[in-house]
Amino acid sequence: MADKVRKVKTIEDIQCTGKKVFVRVDFNVPLNDHGEVADDSRIVAALPTIKFLVEKSAKVILASHLGRPKGEKNEKYSLKNVATTLEKLLGHDVKFLPDCIGEDVKNYVDGMSDGDVVLLENLRFYKEETENDPDFSKKLASLADIYVNDAFGTAHRAHASTEGITKFVDQKVAGFLMAKELEFLGDKVANAESPFVVILGGAKVSDKINVINNLLDKADIMLIGGAMSYTFLAAIGNKVGSSLVEADKFSVATDAIKKAKGLGVKLMLPIDHVVTSNFDKEKMVVGNVRTVDLDIPDGEVGIDIGPKTVELYRKEISKAKTILWNGPMGVFEIKQASAGTFSVAEAIAKSGAMSIIGGGDSSKAIKDSGFTDDVSFISTGGGASLEFLEGTPLPGVEALDKLD
Repeated sequence: MADKVRKVKTIEDIQCTGKKVFVRVDFNVPLNDHGEVADDSRIVAALPTIKFLVEKSAKVILASHLGRPKGEKNEKYSLKNVATTLEKLLGHDVKFLPDCIGEDVKNYVDGMSDGDVVLLENLRFYKEETENDPDFSKKLASLADIYVNDAFGTAHRAHASTEGITKFVDQKVAGFLMAKELEFLGDKVANAESPFVVILGGAKVSDKINVINNLLDKADIMLIGGAMSYTFLAAIGNKVGSSLVEADKFSVATDAIKKAKGLGVKLMLPIDHVVTSNFDKEKMVVGNVRTVDLDIPDGEVGIDIGPKTVELYRKEISKAKTILWNGPMGVFEIKQASAGTFSVAEAIAKSGAMSIIGGGDSSKAIKDSGFTDDVSFISTGGGASLEFLEGTPLPGVEALDKLD
């Protein structure tokens, strides 16, 4: 994994002055009821690449998807308001184009001056984008001299703007955000300083099978939390009440425990739980909660790791030199079930270790806990982070030029 990462060319390896540079960014941001950007963190993450290209007097063409418009033009998913937010954050004019292909777009791009920035309309207004249609890819490529992928969050998808376009552009390189993702999730995980503590949570073992297997080869300690821990506990004979369990994954759990033992990896499971007899997952509400030790009584559901587990995990985290965290410890969106996740976030923040937060819910959890500035790196990819940590080649990364 690490060797491949080092070979990807970046925008620092090319001459881009006066060139039309097509940058695939990830501006798939949440919008409020008025269609305004509710969370600008993904836009902020792309700024270093955009600023670098502007300073190099490139003609910057930004392209992204937003939501799931299912191949049809839908004003609800327009990137128009994203352009307004970007303009403010960048401190530089951003021209929004109401389409991403076509004669008008081509004519405008051909007339751009050095240092100009445009944002194209939502790529997924065309079904050809997700179908990785060659003709659509060619139309996107016709706008560019150079292709830059800075959208790690979509790098696991072979779409027209992430993989197809690269077949029709001579130079294709990574932006700064992509390069940083590959460095932290690649090099720094593959060559982690010991003790290397991996913390895995989330709902399903099935989502993390390959991640568990791949990381057991690298970790010194693995801490399991979240709903996936109930599958592990049930697999080794503990009672988990009415908690979410994947019975068909018991062998995966027991195999992981055996593998950890064989490799000398300390794999730890919760020793107590926060439980409730009334949990509505759809409405995200719980009834009365209480703490129980190892076995969860019938009719009750585990919704968080308990205080004894928190202390146990805190101790291991405090000794770490490298930490990778992927997946919350419980239903942290509900206050009564947030203590485990937020305590782990605090322990990571205060550990002094090199800390990598692996996208998706973990990113939201670290943000909600207030410790964003106290960790080394927060991935912008959900599914992409998981696939990369599994060791799966990502189409959007494989398509980029490699260093000799």
